[in-house]
Amino acid sequence: MTGPVPLAIVETTQQPTTIITVRDAVFDLMRRFGMTSVFANPGSTELPMFRDFPSDFRYVLGLQEASVVGMADGYAQATRNASFVNLHSAAGVGNAMGNIFTAHKNRTPMVITAGQQARSILPFNPYLSSAQATELPKPYVKWSIEPARAQDVPLAIARAYYIAMMPPCGPVLVSVPVDDWDQPAELVPARVVSTGLRPQPAVLAQIADALNASGRPAIVVGAAIDRDNAWNEVVALAESHNARVWVAPMSGRCSFPEDHRLFAGFLPAMRERIVELLGGHDLILAIGAPAFAYHIEGAGPHIPAGATLCQLTEDPDTAAWAPVGTSAVGSIRLGVLDLLARPPQKERPLPPAKSVPQRAEPSSRMSVAYVLQTLAEAKKPDDIVVEEAPSARAVMQTYLPITRSETFYTMDSGGLGYGMPAAVGVALGKPKSRVICLIGDGSSMYSIQALWSAAQGKLPITFVILNNRRYAALQDFAPVFGFSPTDVVQGTELPDIDFQSLAKGMGCAASRVSDPGELRAVLDRALASNAPSVVEVRVA
Repeated sequence: MTGPVPLAIVETTQQPTTIITVRDAVFDLMRRFGMTSVFANPGSTELPMFRDFPSDFRYVLGLQEASVVGMADGYAQATRNASFVNLHSAAGVGNAMGNIFTAHKNRTPMVITAGQQARSILPFNPYLSSAQATELPKPYVKWSIEPARAQDVPLAIARAYYIAMMPPCGPVLVSVPVDDWDQPAELVPARVVSTGLRPQPAVLAQIADALNASGRPAIVVGAAIDRDNAWNEVVALAESHNARVWVAPMSGRCSFPEDHRLFAGFLPAMRERIVELLGGHDLILAIGAPAFAYHIEGAGPHIPAGATLCQLTEDPDTAAWAPVGTSAVGSIRLGVLDLLARPPQKERPLPPAKSVPQRAEPSSRMSVAYVLQTLAEAKKPDDIVVEEAPSARAVMQTYLPITRSETFYTMDSGGLGYGMPAAVGVALGKPKSRVICLIGDGSSMYSIQALWSAAQGKLPITFVILNNRRYAALQDFAPVFGFSPTDVVQGTELPDIDFQSLAKGMGCAASRVSDPGELRAVLDRALASNAPSVVEVRVA
């Protein structure tokens, strides 16, 4: 497991024997923060940054800014450290905004630098300038700044890093005028800035008392558990209380082994259905997740009658809008460790086990269930799945169980264009792992350029495209808004996309399979390859 750079930042790596420029000071700082991989798409206002590019740094080129940020998101999550992104002025930040929004929802630490025109001509509204550079990415960055002086750029980037890494983590942006990089500056002093916040003891004691007094507790887990490296501690907490464990709606990480005896399943983003599934529990403890994320309108109570809601979250805003219950704010792992320090006062029987699904059988028109069941049998338990197949997610949750920490990534935002580049970033961040990008045909077209980056990096990624030739998630969701089963949903059909040609044109091997009898062999070959490959699976 790759961890973040230690809190104690030691000596600077460059001695001031000559004039230090802004560029020198920033590279020195990035090296000490462990941000030596730069995810970028170049533009004219960024070029001076990369003169005399250090030999120990890596430039990761994305062919479009959304792909750049998606790769950086996957890399930051895989390495548990802020990634470094360089974008081009207003147009580049604008192109990237979809995945900046996703990074914000994913709580991904990310330092984004954006080019700006030269300070001397900014009063004249020059070509390629960003008129309101700090406002453009808001509200989906934790902090943004265009430093008042060139000499302030290194300190601004240091501050940006510390803010990005503080819980809840997230992206930040620093706008840097093009003529700043060659200006004289000073090296940034070494500092220690903590990244863990312990929840208020008195509030956590109330939650522990409620948990101990409960007769039928349920734990709802969210993405922050795996982000904060609290997987083992949450498993231990659930086992000590014999608590059933549900996954929160729309969770971007796996935070509990889905083959565990206490695993109950996944909560949908529907208020009434959540209340129904959690019925019978007298205490609900949400850890690292909102309580609860909804997707459609609902009515009635937010939790079952007679139940109490408690929440441990790293996000003050999430704690503030929770409609009921007691919320403790702080780092997830530290909070769970404090709960574990107060052992249960009574024994509870094991709750009922989750039912085992029936096996999916092959058919002439392959079902998604059969495809994912076959993939689950073909892959290794520690292979990493990066998913962006919204219409297949419920089926995936049944037939493709995730059983190990740090082996599942998707977007908390619901925005498309994340999966393919995120798979590239995860593969770069975990170079010894096999990465499987499970993606829909519609989703893949939002950031198909990521295939080129995967090919250039010779990364061991298997892209499995579930091709149903439509935006199935929209068609499936249409009845919620009054469509009848026979109504045409405009703009949701996607015929005639040749994924084999697209993949080969980007430098990846590719195959297409529609016969269930051939599926396992095709997957086995792709999963054994040391280079990226695309498997297009025609599904019903």
